[in-house]
Amino acid sequence: MKRGPLFIDVTWHPAGNPAGDSETSSMSIASAALNYSGLETVLHLTCVKHTRTQISSYLERAHGLGIRNILALRGDPESRENVNATTDGFSHACDLVEHICQVHPNKFVIGVAGYPCGHPDASSYEEDLLFLKKKVDAGAHFIITQLFFNPEHFIKFVQDCRAIGIQVPIIPGVMPIQSYDSLRHIVNLSRLEVPKDMMEVIQPLKDNDEAIRNYGVDLAVSMIQRLFESDMAPGIHFYTLNREVAVVKILKKVGLWRSGPSRSLPWKLAFNHRRSTEEVRPIFWSARPKSYIYRTQNWDEFPNGRWGNSQSPAFGELKDYYLFYLKSKNSKEDQLAMWGSELTCEQDVWNVFYQYISGESNRKGITVTSIPWNDDELSPETILLKDRLVDLNKRGILTINSQPNVNGAPSEDPVVGWGMPQGYVYQKAYLEFFTCRENVEALIQVLPKFPKINYHIINKSGKVNLANCHKHRPIAVTWGVFPGSEIIQPTVVDPVSFKTWKDEAFELWNEQWGKLYPEGSYSRDIIRYISDNYFLVNLVDNDYVKPESSLWMLFEAMFEQRSQNSKDSALASPTTN
Repeated sequence: MKRGPLFIDVTWHPAGNPAGDSETSSMSIASAALNYSGLETVLHLTCVKHTRTQISSYLERAHGLGIRNILALRGDPESRENVNATTDGFSHACDLVEHICQVHPNKFVIGVAGYPCGHPDASSYEEDLLFLKKKVDAGAHFIITQLFFNPEHFIKFVQDCRAIGIQVPIIPGVMPIQSYDSLRHIVNLSRLEVPKDMMEVIQPLKDNDEAIRNYGVDLAVSMIQRLFESDMAPGIHFYTLNREVAVVKILKKVGLWRSGPSRSLPWKLAFNHRRSTEEVRPIFWSARPKSYIYRTQNWDEFPNGRWGNSQSPAFGELKDYYLFYLKSKNSKEDQLAMWGSELTCEQDVWNVFYQYISGESNRKGITVTSIPWNDDELSPETILLKDRLVDLNKRGILTINSQPNVNGAPSEDPVVGWGMPQGYVYQKAYLEFFTCRENVEALIQVLPKFPKINYHIINKSGKVNLANCHKHRPIAVTWGVFPGSEIIQPTVVDPVSFKTWKDEAFELWNEQWGKLYPEGSYSRDIIRYISDNYFLVNLVDNDYVKPESSLWMLFEAMFEQRSQNSKDSALASPTTN
């Protein structure tokens, strides 16, 4: 049995416009889950109160967003007595399935609803089974059932379906009972009858949500165990009601909670069908994957494991609109609290980077949980380098991306593991950072002493663009070796993408940080100065087999060289008495 979620589903919410462009529309949520969260997604689609033209437009939009799975439902009519279709519309889910198959053939995997206890509007259980068969015969590929409280109802339901020729997968729908009010609400909507023995347990506990939740967890676990014993359930569909705590407990108790790495690649794969051939990404966007996905959403071809030359059209040209993700999960007030409501010098900015890496609170007692170049909090890999990075950021090496060297770690490793089980993963130490001209000058002087380190150094304008590697040849920085498979090389450093990334990286200084302060303010001027005068540098240590990367020796040599440069400059300057 597959461990981990096969898909999530997004309900067709009646409020507002479910197919609209707002962030809370059903279509937008489904698209974000699919494309940016790496979750296979099933979009619910109801047909009552919609015309054929509207339904077709919804389907076209869903297809354009990469959505390929639809749960075709009738939806709730305005009244139980009035289920007739609107003009040029549909009365039943069966009509919707037929429409999808006829007008949009082979574009979608279609699911439909099944009712182990019979649909409340059907005249009989037998009639409802025949109507379900019509939906399957019309083109439905799978069935998700309404919730039920007795596993024997589902077992009998599957047997009855098979007896009349329904052969598609039937997934049982399980709703953990999480509170008395939510149970009563769902029962009213579904018109299910709660078994008497259940009510005798629940009724005395109705004011104790924790006790009811524990009972619901135990009930769901026993149901699922019985369903799996029957060999009738290919998996479980949870009605979570957007509350995950009970579901996590259930999964752990039935042995379906997946431990260890869940990544098929070092980065989270988007399930948009157009990205199905995507096997390689530049490392520069590893902390801003949503930006990378957005900028490459219209690519028809992606680099694969035999990536070769970065001038290949498979690397494509990223769209210039790279700041779409400016809207932070933190408010302007939150950002100012983390990054400083007033900046007095460059070192104030250094301290923000230091606090982000170290986890120490700032002077206001606020923890810095993000910076503009990172979508989320520190990754487990970054934490492995924490002590080293803390020291560098204190000294003006403002790190925005990193990975430790790895020499044959098991693919199941909870921190660096990815890919198939029983494999081994490798990676070269990588570090990317902003720093001042004086540090760059010293770095350039000492880099020849470290021939196994590749570098790219660039400023905002691109007029300074230094590297010691082929201008069109990517460098593999992550790869994996797995049983019965070719070597997979999913992360690269390449100069072409680095030039594109530097525009985004430098602009984030002003667009996401600088604009927090009034135009003309000293704080804003400091951010603008850093953006205009600092350099963006990436370093790759190719000697991944060493226990510790040579990058740290390089930085010590750089700081010593800078100190020497300062002394030489002071000696060369004229003095007066």
